[in-house]
Amino acid sequence: MNTHLSTALDLASRSVPALPLRAGKVPFGNCPACRDNACGGRPNMKTPGPCTCPRPCHAWAAATTDPDIITGPTWSTAWKQAAAVAYHPGGIGLTVVDLDHADAVAWARRTLPATRTVPTTRGEHWIYRGAMPSVNAVRDGVDIKSTMVYARWLGPGTGTMTTLPDTVRALIVTKPSPVRSITVPLAVGGGECRHRTPAYLERGITMAEQRISEAAGGVHATVYRTFLAVLSAHGRCGCLADAHAARLFAAAQAKGESPRHCVDAWSNARTALGM
Repeated sequence: MNTHLSTALDLASRSVPALPLRAGKVPFGNCPACRDNACGGRPNMKTPGPCTCPRPCHAWAAATTDPDIITGPTWSTAWKQAAAVAYHPGGIGLTVVDLDHADAVAWARRTLPATRTVPTTRGEHWIYRGAMPSVNAVRDGVDIKSTMVYARWLGPGTGTMTTLPDTVRALIVTKPSPVRSITVPLAVGGGECRHRTPAYLERGITMAEQRISEAAGGVHATVYRTFLAVLSAHGRCGCLADAHAARLFAAAQAKGESPRHCVDAWSNARTALGM
C-alpha cells in the first residue's frame, strides 16, 4: 500500500482527520467537482470555496476520518502523486505552534511551556491540547495552526502534550485595526454593508454564544441552527474571522460538543446556505 495512504488510514483510525498534499503543501479536493480548484476556493486550494458538495471538500475541510473517502476513487490517484499527509489540528482539539527556523525554536524554548514537539524541515512543531483561532506570522517564523487550517503530519513527536497556555493564546491578540466601511450593491438602491459595523457583528456573535450556552437540551440541533443563523447573517460579506468561529466553537464545546462535531456543523451550515 502507498505509504501516505497507509499513514492517512492510520490517522483516521485514531479519529485524526487527514488529507493528501501535493508538492508545495497544496491539498487535493476530495470530490470531482472541486479538482484543480474548479469550485472557486482561494489560490492553491488552501481555503474552501463555495462548492455545492455535501460539505466543503477541499483545503482543511477535506480532512476526513472516513476510510471510504480516503480510499475512494477521487483520491485514488491523489495518493500516488502525494508528497505528504496533512491533518486538521483544530478538528481534534489541538493547536500547533509552527516554528519555522532556529531562532523561532530558541524563542519558544525560552518563552513557552514544554509540550510535545515534532521536528520539521527547518524547525519544529510544538503541539498543545486545546483549539484556538489560526493566525500566520504572529512573530518572526511563528505561525499558529489550529481551527480551519491544516498542518503536515510529520509523526507523533516526543514529549508530553500539555494544555494550551495563555502565552500562546496571547500571541494573536493585537491592537484592533481601523474599521473599514465598504459599499456593496443592493437589490434596490445602495448603502454600506451593516456587517462591517463592529457593534452589529459583536452583538450577533454574543447572542449566538448565549443561545448555545443556554440550551437546555438538543445541543446538537441548537449548535447547528445557531451556526446556520450566524452564517446566514454574516457569512457572505467576508465579515466573519477565525476568532468569531472560535468563540462559537468554544461555546459549543462548553456544552459538550466535540471539536469534530463543531467543524461538521459549521460545514453543513455553509453547504445548506450554498456557501
